[in-house]
Amino acid sequence: MSRIESVDLNLLAPLHALLEERHVSRAAERLHMSQPAMSRALQRLRATLGDELLVRGPGGYQLTPRAERIQAELRHTLPRLEHLFAGEAFDPATAARSFRLAGTDYTVSVLSGALLARVFEQSPGSTVLFSRWHHAVFSDAEHGMVDLLVHGGSAPPPLRSQVLFEEDYACLVAGHHPLAGSSAVSLRDYLECAHIVVDVADGQQGHVDRTLALLGSPRRASVTVPYHAAAAAAVAGTSLVATLPRSFALQHMSPGTTVIPAPRDIGPMTYAMTWHPRLDNDTAQRWLRDTITATLAAATGPHAA
Repeated sequence: MSRIESVDLNLLAPLHALLEERHVSRAAERLHMSQPAMSRALQRLRATLGDELLVRGPGGYQLTPRAERIQAELRHTLPRLEHLFAGEAFDPATAARSFRLAGTDYTVSVLSGALLARVFEQSPGSTVLFSRWHHAVFSDAEHGMVDLLVHGGSAPPPLRSQVLFEEDYACLVAGHHPLAGSSAVSLRDYLECAHIVVDVADGQQGHVDRTLALLGSPRRASVTVPYHAAAAAAVAGTSLVATLPRSFALQHMSPGTTVIPAPRDIGPMTYAMTWHPRLDNDTAQRWLRDTITATLAAATGPHAA
């Protein structure tokens, strides 16, 4: 067992007070202790350090040579210990932190413009690193490879999540598609279409394909692409149906394409941000999460938190 493990660190404050005050009663008063309690602390310190520390002299107590050396050390050590155990401060204006986020291209598109403007306005020295979504991204968060995930659906334990917003789905189709102009699309008509699927993980598009599977009505993927933007770009001039978050579909309409409702059976998707519990009280990470929440709250339309 090391020496430090055998020392009662609660004696540090009495030691410092005794050496500064050179008087048991004044040291006790300084720490709001009783005089007998401070006397007992002095006895324990003498036993632990193997030195008298305070010896009575003509003008009162004097420090021993060992006590003088300890006092000099404490002037440097105590402020460092106080800093170590104090709550960590985070000043975004002077910070230079790297924040590692992961999400699909859709969630990045929702956050990036307004969020980055707010982040760099408040913390110009910081860096935001977006990485792509993949099947093991929740494991990455557990192992500290990414700080924050922004995604649809739920996260596995022990990760923590906070709901950000809810988004309906819509279908982006070519203007000549048989369903173009429909005000409502039945699940049966939808399933008979040729689909372009965004491969979020394992060849499936998260909420859309999970919901269809639960309904016992999986769709057939005629084409798979890695990004929502790629799905939107591939629709024009084809018979493909791209099922996308409604706001994303509307933003990516191009000449020759149109947006129609997705079957009501698919329902909306809830989006959240997720992090590991070890980051609960990290001041920089809390600032980032609060900034994301504030950014979405300030937005208008479907992304208001």
